[in-house]
Amino acid sequence: MTSADALIDLLRRFNVEADRFIDVFTRAHGLHRTDMNAIAHIWRSTEPLTPGELAKRLSLSPAATTALIGRLERAGHVGRVGDTEDRRRVHLEMLPSARALALAFFTPLGEQLRGAFAEFSDAELAVTERVLARVLTATTNAADKVT
Repeated sequence: MTSADALIDLLRRFNVEADRFIDVFTRAHGLHRTDMNAIAHIWRSTEPLTPGELAKRLSLSPAATTALIGRLERAGHVGRVGDTEDRRRVHLEMLPSARALALAFFTPLGEQLRGAFAEFSDAELAVTERVLARVLTATTNAADKVT
């Protein structure tokens, strides 16, 4: 097995374990996996996110996006805020309960990952960052070609 093959295998295994982590967390909190993905997109977005933009990022139909946002609103995780420039447009806002949920989700994982990274130098981590950035781009490109 080449080094590239070994890395691809590790990435596949990481993906499976990350999926399992998300599934365990979402079941424990009565959420759908798409709910957590939506919260993550809203959390990370540097610009106000519209329902249409969220649908595109999650590859959902308008009807599925409406149902998703309704679930998140009823759970008290997301609110809709009117656009000050265009009254027909709304933006999604993450509410305090979703922030608490996201922190409960990401903090333990972040602590475990930081512990795993502790034995590596900054130079080694910089190379790993470059590799993972390329992996992310390659994965995004592959997904774009399928859809």
